[in-house]
Amino acid sequence: MPQSRGEELMKKSITRRYFLGGVGLTLAVVATPAGFRFLAGRKTDTLSEVLRPSIWVRITPDDRVTVLMGKSEMGQGIHTALPMIVADELDADWNQVRIESAPVREEYDDPDAQQGHVTYGSTSVRHLYEPLRRAGAAGREMLLQAAAQRWDVPVSECETSQSQVLHERSGRAFSYGQLCEAAARLPIPENPRLKEKSEFKLMGTAVPRLDIPAKVNGQAQFGIDIFVPDMLYGVVARSPAYGAKVLSYDEPAAMKVEGVRYVGEIKRGIGICADTLDAAWKGKEALNVKWDKGVQPDLSDELLDSIFRESLDKEGASARSDGDVEDALSQAHKQVQAEYFLPYLSHATMEPMTCTAHVLPDRCDVWVGTQGQTNTLQKTAQITGLDPEQIYIHTTYLGGGFGRRGWTEWVEEAVELSKATERPVKVIWTREEDMQYDSYRPGNSSRIVGGLDEEGRLIAWSHKIAASSIIASLFSKIGGDSLLFRVIGFFRSVDAPAVEGLENIQYEIPNMSVEYVEVKTPIPVIFWRSVGNSHNAFTVESFMDEMAHAAQKDPVEFRLQHLQHNPRAHRVVEVVAEKSGWG
Repeated sequence: MPQSRGEELMKKSITRRYFLGGVGLTLAVVATPAGFRFLAGRKTDTLSEVLRPSIWVRITPDDRVTVLMGKSEMGQGIHTALPMIVADELDADWNQVRIESAPVREEYDDPDAQQGHVTYGSTSVRHLYEPLRRAGAAGREMLLQAAAQRWDVPVSECETSQSQVLHERSGRAFSYGQLCEAAARLPIPENPRLKEKSEFKLMGTAVPRLDIPAKVNGQAQFGIDIFVPDMLYGVVARSPAYGAKVLSYDEPAAMKVEGVRYVGEIKRGIGICADTLDAAWKGKEALNVKWDKGVQPDLSDELLDSIFRESLDKEGASARSDGDVEDALSQAHKQVQAEYFLPYLSHATMEPMTCTAHVLPDRCDVWVGTQGQTNTLQKTAQITGLDPEQIYIHTTYLGGGFGRRGWTEWVEEAVELSKATERPVKVIWTREEDMQYDSYRPGNSSRIVGGLDEEGRLIAWSHKIAASSIIASLFSKIGGDSLLFRVIGFFRSVDAPAVEGLENIQYEIPNMSVEYVEVKTPIPVIFWRSVGNSHNAFTVESFMDEMAHAAQKDPVEFRLQHLQHNPRAHRVVEVVAEKSGWG
């Protein structure tokens, strides 16, 4: 009989070929109500004493319930949300729950993303909800069975609450820690009973976040907080224009700066390492680097504006085509046309990009707040020549991510400089560098033409969007032959992120077309929080206001009129109007 998706995730075979071909052990980041702390490993419990109902969960004799996963905490709350799922099914005492970063190896990969350790797209709870529920439920059943055997009573007479198994008739109780060893000897149930929603005690409630105490008392460590003995500080003189090459620089002048220990060329510029960050900055200033003009020296806001405007006159690739837009517009009682231009945007995370690396002949340690541990491991392996098993990714808290920290430029710089100096190196970007060398939300322009019938209903919507391609940028970063992108279906003429919120627009319009025109500039682009929706929601809703005005209708009523068969979206608009005191 074929396995269900849940059974597959419970067993999660470790024989599937790891697409990066290796593993890396993370330094555990542990959350407790008393705060987070870093652990190099736990050796106080023997294997026989630990109950592991799933790779995601560990229950130990001290009554601790530890949830392991490859998801990064950047303020979105998953280091609380994910343990809640386990704890609810397990009936665990919330005060005994903690979380550890899982080793960067296949069995802890995101079960749905097929991209290793990644945190992106608001998918953490969605992807791990089922496996974590099943893990908690399996642990609960094993503990119930272990207690029933110890008491020689039917399992049906036992119940769980607050990390205890209770036998109400006799008044006896065992803590989960007391049952660990016996439960660990039992087979893991393949199909544990999951609770009904009415049985939930934690999910859907406001529990104390596990990370708050440490963030309040200063114990929480972000990438920028890392200090390693004998560490140097690294900065990089990067090109001031896209594609610019170094013509000359004054290495002796930089080396004369007190505290500067190393100057040398790396992939993205000229690296300077020093005893202090201030000395590294002064060494960078002394370099007096001369650059050529780069690949597009005339790049300016004015040029970009003209490029995006001209792109709207080009033929686009079809992303959506419903009905006959051209015919409907020709018969419309009233037409409205508008154009929108949105800029490239920096991610502007609160914590600038930073990484600490220590390359040794037989291992490499990387301390970084990252949304992509697997990608980080892969890039480190390429630079060092080490096997993935020799690389240890230590995931810290992230001072904001928004998609930016899925990439690795600052990691690569730290690893390159550590390899060159044979010492630990901490690279910290300045705020100015963080803005200037970001990979941005794509700039874009839209031309929308809408048609109304005599009753003021939308009968046609033609939408052409011109934008830089995130997918093309990813191909250039990772490689055009990447099996990953072919598998997930991004090898297409329409940039999928660019038309998010347009391909699936919620309003009911019988005749609708969406076209995409790729805009090519040297400006790098990547995912930015909510991706295409971040700009398309603005253009769509702005144009809906224009159409409501043309129809001489209230903007809220106009929207509700075009959501008659979408009750959920219809109710969202109603609630927003109610909460905002509209009208």
